[in-house]
Amino acid sequence: MICIVEDDEQMRAATATLVRSFGYCTRAFACAEEYLGSGVGCTCQCVISDVQMSGMNGLEMQGRLIADGDLTPIIFVTAFPDDKLRSRALASGAVAFLIKPFTGDALNNCIERALRRSEHAPTLTP
Repeated sequence: MICIVEDDEQMRAATATLVRSFGYCTRAFACAEEYLGSGVGCTCQCVISDVQMSGMNGLEMQGRLIADGDLTPIIFVTAFPDDKLRSRALASGAVAFLIKPFTGDALNNCIERALRRSEHAPTLTP
């Protein structure tokens, strides 16, 4: 399952439709807090998250996941590219930092990289 965390309803729906067209199951969330509270972390193979969201932003969500020992690969998307945010996200383990609008091929390539990374990720025990 690919989880999509995006506060813009149209972008969330479009991304979910695109990802399903690649043959993946999706689950969409309107905000980071909704995703974190959902309990789907153990079944999610990859997260596609907007960077700028109301409430907790994508990088804050990434930090929370890492602190909780959740190494689910994350692909960040943003309409507001910022080199510092990009560097921070990638240094913290993000698979990619895509600029909106992005192509379907670019997203699919990132998902494939994320899933390969997920297959080789160590399992953390509490």
